[in-house]
Amino acid sequence: MFSRSARRRASNIVFVSACSFATLVAIGALALIFYSLFWHGFGGLNLKIFTMDQPASGNEGGLLDGILGSLVMCSLGMIFAVVIGILAGTWLSEYAGGSRYGNVVRFLNDVLLSAPSILIGLFIYVIMVKPFGGFSGIAGAAALALLATPIVVRTTEDMLNLQPGALREAGVALGASRGLVVRQIIWRAAQTGLLTGGLLGFARISGETAPLIFTALGNNAHIHQLSDLTHPMSALPLIINQFANTAEEDLRNLAWVGALLISLAVLIVNIAGRLIAQGARKS
Repeated sequence: MFSRSARRRASNIVFVSACSFATLVAIGALALIFYSLFWHGFGGLNLKIFTMDQPASGNEGGLLDGILGSLVMCSLGMIFAVVIGILAGTWLSEYAGGSRYGNVVRFLNDVLLSAPSILIGLFIYVIMVKPFGGFSGIAGAAALALLATPIVVRTTEDMLNLQPGALREAGVALGASRGLVVRQIIWRAAQTGLLTGGLLGFARISGETAPLIFTALGNNAHIHQLSDLTHPMSALPLIINQFANTAEEDLRNLAWVGALLISLAVLIVNIAGRLIAQGARKS
Protein backbone atom coordinates (compact mmCIF):
# COMPACT_ATOMS: atom_id res chain seq x y z
CA MET A 1 0.00 0.00 0.00
CA PHE A 2 1.56 3.29 -1.10
CA SER A 3 1.60 6.21 1.27
CA ARG A 4 -0.16 9.45 0.40
CA SER A 5 3.12 11.27 -0.25
CA ALA A 6 4.29 8.48 -2.57
CA ARG A 7 1.05 8.67 -4.54
CA ARG A 8 1.40 12.43 -4.83
CA ARG A 9 4.98 12.13 -6.07
CA ALA A 10 3.93 9.50 -8.60
CA SER A 11 1.02 11.64 -9.80
CA ASN A 12 3.32 14.64 -10.08
CA ILE A 13 5.86 12.65 -12.12
CA VAL A 14 3.14 11.40 -14.47
CA PHE A 15 1.70 14.90 -14.91
CA VAL A 16 5.08 16.54 -15.51
CA SER A 17 6.04 13.77 -17.95
CA ALA A 18 2.80 14.22 -19.89
CA CYS A 19 3.30 18.00 -20.07
CA SER A 20 6.90 17.56 -21.17
CA PHE A 21 5.91 15.07 -23.85
CA ALA A 22 3.20 17.36 -25.17
CA THR A 23 5.68 20.25 -25.26
CA LEU A 24 8.21 18.16 -27.17
CA VAL A 25 5.54 17.13 -29.68
CA ALA A 26 4.56 20.76 -30.27
CA ILE A 27 8.18 21.91 -30.58
CA GLY A 28 8.97 18.97 -32.85
CA ALA A 29 6.05 19.78 -35.15
CA LEU A 30 7.12 23.44 -35.32
CA ALA A 31 10.71 22.41 -36.04
CA LEU A 32 9.58 20.11 -38.87
CA ILE A 33 7.49 22.88 -40.39
CA PHE A 34 10.38 25.33 -40.38
CA TYR A 35 12.78 22.66 -41.64
CA SER A 36 10.48 21.97 -44.57
CA LEU A 37 10.11 25.70 -45.32
CA PHE A 38 13.86 26.32 -45.19
CA TRP A 39 14.64 23.18 -47.20
CA HIS A 40 12.33 24.13 -50.06
CA GLY A 41 12.33 27.91 -49.82
CA PHE A 42 15.71 29.18 -48.64
CA GLY A 43 17.48 28.29 -51.86
CA GLY A 44 15.08 30.47 -53.84
CA LEU A 45 15.78 33.63 -51.83
CA ASN A 46 17.54 36.22 -53.94
CA LEU A 47 17.33 39.88 -54.83
CA LYS A 48 14.81 39.23 -57.61
CA ILE A 49 12.26 38.09 -55.02
CA PHE A 50 12.14 41.64 -53.65
CA THR A 51 12.55 43.57 -56.92
CA MET A 52 10.37 41.80 -59.53
CA ASP A 53 6.66 41.03 -59.87
CA GLN A 54 5.22 37.53 -59.98
CA PRO A 55 6.10 35.95 -63.33
CA ALA A 56 4.37 33.84 -65.91
CA SER A 57 5.51 30.24 -66.13
CA GLY A 58 9.00 29.89 -67.55
CA ASN A 59 9.95 33.52 -66.95
CA GLU A 60 12.01 35.14 -64.25
CA GLY A 61 10.19 36.98 -61.55
CA GLY A 62 9.73 37.64 -57.88
CA LEU A 63 7.16 38.43 -55.23
CA LEU A 64 7.40 42.20 -54.96
CA ASP A 65 3.76 42.84 -55.88
CA GLY A 66 2.58 40.26 -53.35
CA ILE A 67 4.84 41.60 -50.60
CA LEU A 68 3.72 45.18 -51.15
CA GLY A 69 0.07 44.17 -51.44
CA SER A 70 0.24 42.26 -48.17
CA LEU A 71 1.95 45.16 -46.43
CA VAL A 72 -0.60 47.67 -47.74
CA MET A 73 -3.69 45.65 -46.81
CA CYS A 74 -2.32 44.45 -43.46
CA SER A 75 -1.19 47.95 -42.49
CA LEU A 76 -4.50 49.54 -43.49
CA GLY A 77 -6.41 46.79 -41.71
CA MET A 78 -4.36 47.21 -38.54
CA ILE A 79 -4.99 50.96 -38.47
CA PHE A 80 -8.73 50.31 -38.21
CA ALA A 81 -8.26 47.32 -35.89
CA VAL A 82 -6.05 49.22 -33.45
CA VAL A 83 -8.25 52.31 -33.30
CA ILE A 84 -11.53 50.41 -32.92
CA GLY A 85 -10.03 47.67 -30.76
CA ILE A 86 -8.39 49.99 -28.24
CA LEU A 87 -11.49 52.15 -27.90
CA ALA A 88 -13.79 49.13 -27.53
CA GLY A 89 -11.43 47.41 -25.08
CA THR A 90 -11.18 50.61 -23.05
CA TRP A 91 -14.96 50.88 -22.85
CA LEU A 92 -15.25 47.28 -21.70
CA SER A 93 -12.59 47.72 -19.03
CA GLU A 94 -13.26 51.20 -17.74
CA TYR A 95 -16.95 51.82 -18.33
CA ALA A 96 -18.91 48.62 -18.99
CA GLY A 97 -17.55 46.63 -16.06
CA GLY A 98 -19.76 43.65 -15.28
CA SER A 99 -22.92 45.13 -16.77
CA ARG A 100 -25.23 42.98 -18.86
CA TYR A 101 -24.55 45.02 -21.98
CA GLY A 102 -20.80 44.73 -21.42
CA ASN A 103 -21.06 40.96 -21.03
CA VAL A 104 -23.02 40.75 -24.29
CA VAL A 105 -20.32 42.73 -26.09
CA ARG A 106 -17.61 40.48 -24.61
CA PHE A 107 -19.50 37.40 -25.75
CA LEU A 108 -19.92 38.74 -29.27
CA ASN A 109 -16.24 39.68 -29.38
CA ASP A 110 -15.32 36.13 -28.34
CA VAL A 111 -17.55 34.73 -31.08
CA LEU A 112 -15.88 36.99 -33.63
CA LEU A 113 -12.48 36.00 -32.27
CA SER A 114 -13.16 32.34 -33.01
CA ALA A 115 -15.07 32.83 -36.27
CA PRO A 116 -13.56 31.07 -39.33
CA SER A 117 -11.73 33.54 -41.53
CA ILE A 118 -13.58 32.33 -44.64
CA LEU A 119 -16.88 33.46 -43.10
CA ILE A 120 -15.39 36.91 -42.54
CA GLY A 121 -14.38 36.97 -46.20
CA LEU A 122 -17.88 36.01 -47.30
CA PHE A 123 -19.39 38.70 -45.08
CA ILE A 124 -17.18 41.42 -46.54
CA TYR A 125 -17.91 40.08 -50.03
CA VAL A 126 -21.64 40.54 -49.44
CA ILE A 127 -21.40 44.07 -48.03
CA MET A 128 -18.41 45.55 -49.90
CA VAL A 129 -17.60 43.54 -53.04
CA LYS A 130 -20.91 42.53 -54.56
CA PRO A 131 -22.74 45.87 -54.06
CA PHE A 132 -19.87 47.88 -55.59
CA GLY A 133 -19.32 45.51 -58.48
CA GLY A 134 -15.72 44.45 -57.99
CA PHE A 135 -12.95 43.13 -55.80
CA SER A 136 -10.62 45.65 -54.20
CA GLY A 137 -7.75 46.18 -51.82
CA ILE A 138 -10.08 48.14 -49.55
CA ALA A 139 -12.35 45.11 -49.16
CA GLY A 140 -9.33 42.95 -48.41
CA ALA A 141 -8.13 45.40 -45.76
CA ALA A 142 -11.63 45.48 -44.23
CA ALA A 143 -11.69 41.68 -43.96
CA LEU A 144 -8.27 41.66 -42.29
CA ALA A 145 -9.34 44.45 -39.93
CA LEU A 146 -12.39 42.45 -38.89
CA LEU A 147 -10.13 39.50 -38.07
CA ALA A 148 -7.63 41.55 -36.05
CA THR A 149 -10.08 43.76 -34.14
CA PRO A 150 -11.31 41.17 -31.59
CA ILE A 151 -7.70 40.31 -30.71
CA VAL A 152 -6.94 43.95 -30.00
CA VAL A 153 -10.18 44.33 -28.03
CA ARG A 154 -9.42 41.35 -25.79
CA THR A 155 -5.79 42.33 -25.26
CA THR A 156 -6.69 45.94 -24.48
CA GLU A 157 -9.31 44.97 -21.91
CA ASP A 158 -6.95 42.51 -20.22
CA MET A 159 -4.06 44.98 -20.12
CA LEU A 160 -6.21 47.77 -18.69
CA ASN A 161 -7.69 45.45 -16.07
CA LEU A 162 -4.17 44.69 -14.88
CA GLN A 163 -3.49 48.32 -14.04
CA PRO A 164 -3.85 49.01 -10.29
CA GLY A 165 -6.89 50.90 -9.14
CA ALA A 166 -4.61 53.27 -7.22
CA LEU A 167 -3.63 54.91 -10.51
CA ARG A 168 -7.25 55.75 -11.24
CA GLU A 169 -7.89 56.96 -7.70
CA ALA A 170 -4.80 59.17 -7.73
CA GLY A 171 -5.84 60.80 -10.98
CA VAL A 172 -9.38 61.45 -9.79
CA ALA A 173 -8.04 62.82 -6.47
CA LEU A 174 -6.07 65.42 -8.43
CA GLY A 175 -9.27 66.59 -10.09
CA ALA A 176 -8.87 64.88 -13.46
CA SER A 177 -11.94 63.60 -15.24
CA ARG A 178 -12.39 59.89 -15.83
CA GLY A 179 -11.64 60.21 -19.52
CA LEU A 180 -8.47 62.21 -18.84
CA VAL A 181 -7.30 59.61 -16.34
CA VAL A 182 -7.78 56.87 -18.91
CA ARG A 183 -6.00 58.76 -21.70
CA GLN A 184 -3.10 60.23 -19.76
CA ILE A 185 -2.48 57.64 -17.05
CA ILE A 186 -4.02 54.23 -17.76
CA TRP A 187 -3.16 54.11 -21.47
CA ARG A 188 0.40 55.21 -20.78
CA ALA A 189 0.83 52.63 -18.06
CA ALA A 190 -0.50 49.89 -20.37
CA GLN A 191 1.12 51.09 -23.61
CA THR A 192 3.49 48.12 -23.83
CA GLY A 193 0.62 45.66 -23.53
CA LEU A 194 -1.40 47.58 -26.11
CA LEU A 195 1.53 47.44 -28.52
CA THR A 196 1.83 43.71 -27.93
CA GLY A 197 -1.86 43.28 -28.78
CA GLY A 198 -1.34 45.14 -32.04
CA LEU A 199 1.64 42.95 -32.94
CA LEU A 200 -0.33 39.78 -32.22
CA GLY A 201 -3.19 41.05 -34.37
CA PHE A 202 -0.78 41.74 -37.23
CA ALA A 203 0.71 38.26 -36.90
CA ARG A 204 -2.81 36.81 -36.99
CA ILE A 205 -3.79 38.38 -40.30
CA SER A 206 -0.48 38.35 -42.18
CA GLY A 207 -0.95 34.81 -43.52
CA GLU A 208 -4.71 34.81 -44.14
CA THR A 209 -5.76 33.57 -47.58
CA ALA A 210 -9.46 32.70 -47.53
CA PRO A 211 -10.81 36.21 -46.78
CA LEU A 212 -8.59 37.74 -49.47
CA ILE A 213 -9.88 35.31 -52.11
CA PHE A 214 -13.37 36.74 -51.60
CA THR A 215 -12.27 40.37 -51.29
CA ALA A 216 -8.93 41.31 -52.89
CA LEU A 217 -8.91 38.37 -55.35
CA GLY A 218 -5.35 39.02 -56.57
CA ASN A 219 -3.79 41.04 -59.34
CA ASN A 220 -1.00 40.19 -61.78
CA ALA A 221 -0.59 43.82 -62.81
CA HIS A 222 2.44 45.99 -62.23
CA ILE A 223 3.46 47.62 -58.97
CA HIS A 224 2.17 51.10 -59.79
CA GLN A 225 -1.41 49.80 -59.68
CA LEU A 226 -1.00 48.89 -56.00
CA SER A 227 -1.65 52.54 -55.21
CA ASP A 228 -5.25 52.12 -56.37
CA LEU A 229 -7.05 50.34 -53.56
CA THR A 230 -10.31 50.21 -55.49
CA HIS A 231 -9.02 47.46 -57.79
CA PRO A 232 -8.04 43.84 -57.10
CA MET A 233 -4.74 43.61 -55.25
CA SER A 234 -2.10 40.95 -54.98
CA ALA A 235 -0.94 39.46 -51.67
CA LEU A 236 1.61 36.85 -50.65
CA PRO A 237 -0.98 34.32 -49.38
CA LEU A 238 -2.88 34.60 -52.68
CA ILE A 239 0.30 34.00 -54.69
CA ILE A 240 1.18 31.00 -52.54
CA ASN A 241 -2.31 29.55 -53.00
CA GLN A 242 -2.12 30.09 -56.77
CA PHE A 243 1.44 28.86 -57.39
CA ALA A 244 1.33 25.88 -55.01
CA ASN A 245 -1.38 24.24 -57.12
CA THR A 246 0.42 24.56 -60.45
CA ALA A 247 2.43 21.90 -62.25
CA GLU A 248 5.28 24.32 -62.98
CA GLU A 249 8.27 23.75 -60.71
CA ASP A 250 9.53 27.35 -60.89
CA LEU A 251 6.19 28.69 -59.69
CA ARG A 252 5.99 26.12 -56.90
CA ASN A 253 9.45 27.21 -55.78
CA LEU A 254 8.20 30.79 -55.56
CA ALA A 255 5.30 29.55 -53.45
CA TRP A 256 7.78 27.97 -51.02
CA VAL A 257 9.75 31.20 -50.84
CA GLY A 258 6.57 33.16 -50.12
CA ALA A 259 5.59 30.72 -47.39
CA LEU A 260 9.03 31.08 -45.83
CA LEU A 261 8.80 34.87 -45.88
CA ILE A 262 5.39 34.88 -44.20
CA SER A 263 6.51 32.38 -41.56
CA LEU A 264 9.62 34.41 -40.75
CA ALA A 265 7.55 37.60 -40.53
CA VAL A 266 5.05 35.99 -38.15
CA LEU A 267 7.87 34.50 -36.05
CA ILE A 268 9.66 37.84 -35.79
CA VAL A 269 6.48 39.69 -34.84
CA ASN A 270 5.60 37.13 -32.16
CA ILE A 271 9.12 37.20 -30.72
CA ALA A 272 9.03 41.00 -30.67
CA GLY A 273 5.70 40.90 -28.84
CA ARG A 274 7.07 38.49 -26.24
CA LEU A 275 10.21 40.56 -25.69
CA ILE A 276 8.19 43.74 -25.29
CA ALA A 277 5.88 42.05 -22.78
CA GLN A 278 8.81 40.68 -20.79
CA GLY A 279 10.46 44.09 -20.73
CA ALA A 280 7.27 45.61 -19.42
CA ARG A 281 7.02 43.06 -16.60
CA LYS A 282 10.64 43.65 -15.57
CA SER A 283 10.15 47.40 -15.47
